[in-house]
Amino acid sequence: MHFYITGDTHGDFSRIAEFCEANGTDADDVMIILGDAGINYYLDVRDRNLKNELTRLPITLFCIHGNHEARPWEAEGNYEEAIWHEGIVYVEEGYPNILFAKDGEIYDFNGKSVIVIGGAYSVDKYYRLNNGLQWFDSEQPDETIRSYVEEKLEAENWTVDIVLSHTVPIEAEPVWSFIPGIDQSRVDKSTEKWLQQIYDKLDLREGWYAGHYHVESEEGDIRIMFEDYDEICEEAE
Repeated sequence: MHFYITGDTHGDFSRIAEFCEANGTDADDVMIILGDAGINYYLDVRDRNLKNELTRLPITLFCIHGNHEARPWEAEGNYEEAIWHEGIVYVEEGYPNILFAKDGEIYDFNGKSVIVIGGAYSVDKYYRLNNGLQWFDSEQPDETIRSYVEEKLEAENWTVDIVLSHTVPIEAEPVWSFIPGIDQSRVDKSTEKWLQQIYDKLDLREGWYAGHYHVESEEGDIRIMFEDYDEICEEAE
């Protein structure tokens, strides 16, 4: 079993299919999507058509919540909670290789503790609202989710091996990649500020991985990914 990791896909999994073919993956292998998988975006038959296509991929998709998709309980379908690698995931019976992480859950990947903290603010929020495109009020973690995350970390004495998130702690934002013309003073940074509080308190043994910014960047123990790949939590020989 391999735990691969990559950034946003926004509903286009052609590069994931190419990766699977090139690496000879099977359903026991896992591809972590660091948010904005785009599987629950349209909330209609287009999502179901995509999921039908994804069942043919020889890999299991483990999707972090992003800001361009509904949460599973808001989406069309019959999502149920299941235990997977000692944490809760959301899954539909007809699509067993498409898993959605629950924020705050701590998973066991080959003996490594891996916590998931999804969500972010959409800088294109008003563009989407003004042009009839989907926008989701639940895109950022609310107080219930934040409390759940903090309770889980408290139970672990604020020590984990890896964090998987969509956005990053505010001091790690790649400001050089920000979209020109967007007034950053009007962007809601509450999630990034909260993640910074977590980062400052956390005993992080290995690293923090995020997507969201559509760039590849690594500073210290925080790595932002887009179309690059890596493998984490490799099995001991």
